[in-house]
Amino acid sequence: MKRIGAIEAGGTKFVCGIGSERGEIEDRISFPTEGPEQTIGQAIAYFKGKGVDAIGVGSFGPIDLRPESPTYGYVTTTPKPGWSNVDLLGALRREFGVPCGWDTDVNAAALGEAMWGAARGLSSCLYYTVGTGIGIGVYAEGRLVHGLVHPEGGHTLPRRHPDDGYAGRCPYHGDCLEGMAAGPAIEARWGVKGHELPADHPAWTIEAYYLGQSIASAVLLNSPEKVILGGGVMQQAQLFPLIRAEVKRNLNGYVSAREILDDIDGYIVPPGLGQQAGLCGAVALGLSALREATA
Repeated sequence: MKRIGAIEAGGTKFVCGIGSERGEIEDRISFPTEGPEQTIGQAIAYFKGKGVDAIGVGSFGPIDLRPESPTYGYVTTTPKPGWSNVDLLGALRREFGVPCGWDTDVNAAALGEAMWGAARGLSSCLYYTVGTGIGIGVYAEGRLVHGLVHPEGGHTLPRRHPDDGYAGRCPYHGDCLEGMAAGPAIEARWGVKGHELPADHPAWTIEAYYLGQSIASAVLLNSPEKVILGGGVMQQAQLFPLIRAEVKRNLNGYVSAREILDDIDGYIVPPGLGQQAGLCGAVALGLSALREATA
């Protein structure tokens, strides 16, 4: 049985682990995302001596996914201080010399859910992470979508809620989806962290308004067979029925699919892998890289 190293490289914390070919996590650690040298050094120290056959990395972004590019494997134009133009993948390759898989953290989570989670057996799904930022992973026709760079659905521009006077906080776009609905926007708007707000607070109606718009648009653009919502903000279970209602309101019966019209509770769901979705997805990336290298 192969041992696959996995890194869920988040903007707030890194999660490293060892997984099997069945997606089972055998060991894991996490630590805060500090400067690149310290954080990558901690990841390298964790994997040393563990005999990994490959490593998969799902990283916060934006990142360079083009294998022909001189900056393939880099974190590129991230707003996270100190991490712009950092060769994360290269550091791991140089240290361990094993096949390495590389993608966005949300694409990794989408892949993990497609292989072992809520979208198992399906050919397509969307994975949203709603936390410190908002990212959307796209798995379509049995493969992850990259395109020009990679999907950046968290920076689409929603209609504003009529009762929301908050300006938004994205350093690039102000009131994009991430600027209006990520965890820091909730805290800035209401003065407390989201988990401190009661379940019936108007914050959640506004949050669902923005996320529901995005999901409805994504359904129209991508036609996914499942929509999976993860991340810290989505630990607020009261959001799911509010979001489902907003999606149905926005689609207004136009998409004639039983999954949306009659079973939306089974269509828009939490991760089947729970908090392990990102790490399991990184295992899947490492396993794919190993298979390609030995084919």
